[in-house]
Amino acid sequence: MSSRILQWLSLVGIIWLQSINGTNTNFPAYSSQLKQLLSISQVQLNNLAFASDAGKFFGCFAGIASIYLPLWLVLIMGSALGLIGYGVQYLFLTNQISSLSYGHIFLLTVVAGNSICWINTVCYVIAIRNFPSNRQIVVGLTTSYVGLSAKIYTDIVDAMFSSSPTERAKAYLLLNSILPVIICVIASPLARVVHVKSSRNMGVGFITMFVITIATGVYAVFSSLEFMSSKLSSMSNAIGIFVFLLAPLVIPVVEKIMEVVRKLNIKTGMKVYDFTLEDNEGAERMESGVKEREDASEEVDEVGAKEEIGVKVMLTRLDFWLYFFVYFFGATLGLVFLNNLGQIAESRGYSGTSTLVSLSSSFGFFGRLMPSLMDYFFSRTKHMISRPATIIALMAPTAGAFFLLTSSADLSLQISSAIINVCSGAITSIAVSTTTELFGTKNFSVNHNVVVANIPIGSFLYGYLAACLYRKEGNGHGKCMGMDCYKYTFIIWGSLCIFGTFLAIVLYARTRKFYRQKV
Repeated sequence: MSSRILQWLSLVGIIWLQSINGTNTNFPAYSSQLKQLLSISQVQLNNLAFASDAGKFFGCFAGIASIYLPLWLVLIMGSALGLIGYGVQYLFLTNQISSLSYGHIFLLTVVAGNSICWINTVCYVIAIRNFPSNRQIVVGLTTSYVGLSAKIYTDIVDAMFSSSPTERAKAYLLLNSILPVIICVIASPLARVVHVKSSRNMGVGFITMFVITIATGVYAVFSSLEFMSSKLSSMSNAIGIFVFLLAPLVIPVVEKIMEVVRKLNIKTGMKVYDFTLEDNEGAERMESGVKEREDASEEVDEVGAKEEIGVKVMLTRLDFWLYFFVYFFGATLGLVFLNNLGQIAESRGYSGTSTLVSLSSSFGFFGRLMPSLMDYFFSRTKHMISRPATIIALMAPTAGAFFLLTSSADLSLQISSAIINVCSGAITSIAVSTTTELFGTKNFSVNHNVVVANIPIGSFLYGYLAACLYRKEGNGHGKCMGMDCYKYTFIIWGSLCIFGTFLAIVLYARTRKFYRQKV
């Protein structure tokens, strides 16, 4: 099998892995039920959301493992952590295990959250190594599927499990524990490093992949809308998304067919044209010229690294800390908002929490996809927008969306959720490329896990702040109902996002010369 086919198969494998790797993103769909089942307070519930993100503190172990261990083993280890973390919680809630304290639940959630880092690291490493000339495009395209995770899990729960809120909460934990293991076993033969000199002349394949991906996102959004979901059965929704996830296999299948046809033509001695020697030489020169032009155009994709440095040196750079806090006041705020979406919807008296989570997930998918589309099409015009400039353009509407949430209208909740998830998803996708461009690819697996350590820090601080304000408005106990439950939280988050936008402007000013040289 040719390396080109193996490249595309590895891309399909990464897509499948990323599609089920957002196990933390479906937390708001069952958080309210989990709160009741465990008889815990809002602060304790937010601590569990933090625990899931706290697993990223130990993401560097996944980075180190990816250097010294086979990637298939790293995948299995990561999925095994998820199986333990979520599986034991499921057994506890179904009374298969007794005497499990809140502290145990917290630690199990940390373990489950860490499993995400292992699978993510493998996906990033394969994307960067297998597509050296298009790594930004491939990373952005594949990470967009993480945004679909909550939608996928919700569709499966709707189709296969009881409509009882309590049973649904248990179903989410069951799926979170077993689905990543199943997909890791299936995808591990595909998701492996392929030794290629370059990944050029793959334009048709990428365009096809973009068409499939956009169609998947459009289907996800429309099937999540209330008026559409009422017309489609739950099973139809689940089957539909499953078909779209299989669709990328079309590309390696077509490549295989073309390879077989070429081999048959060579064996049978078939020739379409009968060239003279001069014609052959002219054709070879013309073909060589075309390849040189194609290579030149594709090389524009590749923005080099500002410097190749390790963690110790990176931590001494001002650019790192600017970048760290830009992420902290941008994408991390968006992730914390999603973690609290279930409680936010409940406090406002919004009944369609599951639909809202699914819809937000679908918009997050498009947010993660946008940078990949920009990389691909802007590179053809030799005009690339720098990563910090793109982040600035995404931070501003995020801040506006938080302030819009102070409105009591259901439409403001839906619009704000869409904007926040699109923008935070895009920043998350851009961050992978930004890390490689600012600090190099050699130590990427460890460097990026250090960068995303800001997520658990933000999850704890922002989540604790929101929980304290929620508890205060609820008179210190029980549920809080009304707009005041999160009003001041949204104002604070929006203000912090504005400050993050200012930091992004500073980072842009410091790196502008570098990006101008590379574009």
